[in-house]
Amino acid sequence: MPKSVLVQKIVATNPCYTEMFEDKGKIYTFLNPVSYLDALKNRDLFAKFDGIFVDGKFLAVAIKWLYRKHVKRRSFDMTSLAPELFRYSEVHGKSIYIVAGKQDEVERSVSIFGEHYPELNFVGFRNGYFADECEIDAEIEKIMRINPDFVICGMGIVRQERFLECLKNAGYGGIAFTCGGFISQTARNKITYYPKFFDLLNLRFVYRMIKEKHTRKRYLLATFCFPVKFFGDWKCNR
Repeated sequence: MPKSVLVQKIVATNPCYTEMFEDKGKIYTFLNPVSYLDALKNRDLFAKFDGIFVDGKFLAVAIKWLYRKHVKRRSFDMTSLAPELFRYSEVHGKSIYIVAGKQDEVERSVSIFGEHYPELNFVGFRNGYFADECEIDAEIEKIMRINPDFVICGMGIVRQERFLECLKNAGYGGIAFTCGGFISQTARNKITYYPKFFDLLNLRFVYRMIKEKHTRKRYLLATFCFPVKFFGDWKCNR
């Protein structure tokens, strides 16, 4: 078993959706080569998660090369985990609460989800922007009162993880996932954000760079920094 705390958590994460959805009091997040750099600076926070999925083919390849461990790509979007969760929630009558994106984005996304999954039960949703810690505490209290089966949180790397950490510490008994930019992407009038060409060739990051200007600097930075940082983490924990 690899000694790197992040890779340990990734390798140990249960890939079975049904078992994961039926569990209680768990929080999950996702890492790609870009967010991995932030996770390295916040190892203690990410170590508290019950599971970390690989959201990016290149991170999966890096783990296979250096750690000799095979992991599958899992993302919280419509190419991977999101439709599984939505179908499960419809069949089993589960409730969902969303904290993500801008207010108009989350409202639009909930409407789009409802068109494709009419039996989904959204018991609440709001944007992922908070004025201060007091507002965050109030939102967590609200979620605890409503007690949804699932919480989906997209507030940007680290902020969303800290929110779910606080939610779990408050005693939340459901299952919570970070979702990154999923809600903002869905709000662009499409249930499926990535064209098949980019999805099949694992070039989703290229499509994001084309469509989302704010991602370009991050991806370019990761192109140079990720291999060095990942190798260094592996070297230090051998």
